[in-house]
Amino acid sequence: MKFGNRRNFGGPREMHKITCSECGNEAEVPFKPVEGRPVFCKDCYNKKKGF
Repeated sequence: MKFGNRRNFGGPREMHKITCSECGNEAEVPFKPVEGRPVFCKDCYNKKKGF
Protein backbone atom coordinates (compact mmCIF):
# COMPACT_ATOMS: atom_id res chain seq x y z
CA MET A 1 0.00 0.00 0.00
CA LYS A 2 1.53 3.31 -1.04
CA PHE A 3 0.75 6.57 0.76
CA GLY A 4 2.37 9.09 -1.61
CA ASN A 5 3.40 12.30 0.15
CA ARG A 6 1.93 11.43 3.57
CA ARG A 7 4.27 11.92 6.51
CA ASN A 8 5.66 8.92 8.34
CA PHE A 9 3.94 9.42 11.71
CA GLY A 10 5.49 6.23 13.08
CA GLY A 11 9.07 7.33 12.45
CA PRO A 12 11.41 9.62 14.33
CA ARG A 13 10.52 13.30 14.51
CA GLU A 14 12.81 16.05 13.32
CA MET A 15 13.84 18.01 16.41
CA HIS A 16 14.77 21.72 16.43
CA LYS A 17 17.06 23.34 19.00
CA ILE A 18 15.56 26.33 20.80
CA THR A 19 16.33 28.68 23.66
CA CYS A 20 13.39 28.82 26.06
CA SER A 21 11.70 32.23 26.09
CA GLU A 22 10.96 31.86 29.82
CA CYS A 23 14.09 30.43 31.51
CA GLY A 24 16.72 30.74 28.76
CA ASN A 25 17.69 27.04 28.84
CA GLU A 26 18.43 25.21 25.62
CA ALA A 27 15.95 22.51 24.60
CA GLU A 28 14.63 20.66 21.56
CA VAL A 29 11.11 20.80 20.19
CA PRO A 30 9.40 18.58 17.57
CA PHE A 31 8.33 21.54 15.41
CA LYS A 32 9.99 24.39 13.56
CA PRO A 33 9.70 27.53 15.71
CA VAL A 34 8.08 30.60 14.15
CA GLU A 35 10.17 33.76 14.40
CA GLY A 36 8.62 36.35 16.68
CA ARG A 37 6.64 33.82 18.75
CA PRO A 38 7.79 32.61 22.17
CA VAL A 39 8.95 29.00 22.49
CA PHE A 40 9.17 27.21 25.82
CA CYS A 41 11.07 24.20 27.14
CA LYS A 42 8.99 21.29 28.43
CA ASP A 43 9.18 22.41 32.08
CA CYS A 44 8.15 26.02 31.40
CA TYR A 45 5.41 24.92 28.99
CA ASN A 46 3.95 22.62 31.64
CA LYS A 47 4.10 25.40 34.27
CA LYS A 48 2.22 27.78 31.95
CA LYS A 49 -0.45 25.18 31.15
CA GLY A 50 -0.88 24.18 34.80
CA PHE A 51 0.27 20.56 34.51
